[in-house]
Amino acid sequence: MNTLAIDIGGTKISAALISRDNQLTQHTQITTPASASPTQLYEALVAITTPLKNHADSVAVASTGIICNGILTALNPDNLGGLKDFPLKETLSAITGLPCWLLNDAQAATWAEYDYRRETISDMAFITVSTGVGGGVIQQGQLFTGKRGIAGHLGHTLADPHGPRCGCGRYGCVEAIASGRAIAAQATGELAGKDAKAIFAAFHQGNSQAKSIIKHSANTIANLVTDIKATTDADCVVLGGSVGLAKGYIELVQAAMTQQPLALQVPILSAHYHHDAGLWGAVLWAREQ
Repeated sequence: MNTLAIDIGGTKISAALISRDNQLTQHTQITTPASASPTQLYEALVAITTPLKNHADSVAVASTGIICNGILTALNPDNLGGLKDFPLKETLSAITGLPCWLLNDAQAATWAEYDYRRETISDMAFITVSTGVGGGVIQQGQLFTGKRGIAGHLGHTLADPHGPRCGCGRYGCVEAIASGRAIAAQATGELAGKDAKAIFAAFHQGNSQAKSIIKHSANTIANLVTDIKATTDADCVVLGGSVGLAKGYIELVQAAMTQQPLALQVPILSAHYHHDAGLWGAVLWAREQ
């Protein structure tokens, strides 16, 4: 039988069936509701699970936000509409009639990327640079989630004390400077109002403002990687997300990393599971539980 894998992000909700022999089929996605009120999120979950639930025997979920005891709370309301105490596990179990396992999306992606490399490493971190910036930490083969689900929220570490206000309420978070939402917010003049994808297109066309914005994002992530190395002594750091996997981005981060002290440098690798890391991680994690 299959596991119904669901990845709830700030921009889109993805779902697919993943079989016991690791075949991913019937991949589908919808746009995350703009305000993501409890009612709208419930309706979106019904819509995306209805065609798939009869072909599955369990549900594995990776979701943005804080996941604790089956409850979803948005740490950054800008990314998920200010949801507070949404009973995600209970809701999906009721909708599908199936047992359900939950994990934060970046933590899930971290587990997937670790599982792919577990024969050669025991300590790593994962950073997703997308609508927001998330992450996860593996130490001695164990995923850190924390008692309250906060562990690994690397995007809300400090990048610049004088930086812009983050959606979480803090000033100068990595997310407020390096994320896709932040990239768009920094654009002025001819790039004003364009999203991160359009700014990347301008970057590849040689636009000087776009190059400056993207490089600033990459430098911020390189500094975060250095902090991770200093605090965890990771064997490697894996980079994913729509921005992290954008053409030319990881090379900028790697180049910035070479300017850091040698003892704090660490290999920066591209996500093996690409944009499906959350889906795979949720399923692989559920199997181990």
